[in-house]
Amino acid sequence: MHSDDLILFSQVVELGSFSKAAELNNLTNSVVSKRIARLEKALNVQLLYRTTRKLTLTEGGQALFIKAQKVALATQEATNSVAGFGEAIQGHIKMSVPTISGELLLADAVAEFCKMHPGLTVDMSLNNQFVDLVKDGFDLVIRTGYLEDSSLIARHILDSHWIVCASPGYIRQHGKPQTPEELVGHNCLLYSFQTNGANEWEFKGDEQNYRVTVEGIFSSDNAIALRKAALGGHGIAYLPRCLVYHDLRNGELIDLLPQQVGKVIGVYAVYPFTRQLPKKLKLLIEHIRQRYLAIEHYF
Repeated sequence: MHSDDLILFSQVVELGSFSKAAELNNLTNSVVSKRIARLEKALNVQLLYRTTRKLTLTEGGQALFIKAQKVALATQEATNSVAGFGEAIQGHIKMSVPTISGELLLADAVAEFCKMHPGLTVDMSLNNQFVDLVKDGFDLVIRTGYLEDSSLIARHILDSHWIVCASPGYIRQHGKPQTPEELVGHNCLLYSFQTNGANEWEFKGDEQNYRVTVEGIFSSDNAIALRKAALGGHGIAYLPRCLVYHDLRNGELIDLLPQQVGKVIGVYAVYPFTRQLPKKLKLLIEHIRQRYLAIEHYF
């Protein structure tokens, strides 16, 4: 059985005519008839009652039509998802991305995309604030967190896991906490940009996540500054894993509670609601997604 025969069958039923389906697909009536007959033979069931005036579905035809419609829809969606991938694109894109992802991979990924499409220019702002896409004129935003504005569309790319970490020097001097509750006795480096508060660190519980209130003498709204403070042995930091991936690999930072940290937030491509996403944005989002997935182990 051929999938294109299923699609043709659904078109014949929807249009109510062999000749209209033939015209739609640039085929002759006889070819359409032969392909429907081939489908009936493959299934060993009659699908249609055909008279000079109309077509009527058999019971088997009705059951198949429901499934054939889904095949036709899936095929169209697959085609739409890559529409324009082989075409030249041009124009301008204004976008905003988080500072960590911007420095980690997006600056290179977007510059690479521009090189692939010489007729395109991109203005990329590194900003952790969730900008107003419409008011500020942004075409695309890459963000971590949750989507609250229902007038926006968000495509999930991957999830970003957070960790609690410190340098070997800090651990030698102050000891290693074995449980989240023991963090209360340590100098914690506080990320003041956290939506749930710099002092509230989230951990996994038996039934649901819970928060531990920590304290520290140094805070910053910049995660990179906290990473540097942790590398210097000045305290324990609660940071996205991707930011300190290489520090963990080379032993400059230690993951203190690897099975207990509960903070996981999604990374999304966000854009204003539109019935037809411009090809340049569709291509850029897919390019960015592939670059994220290529280093998914960082996250």
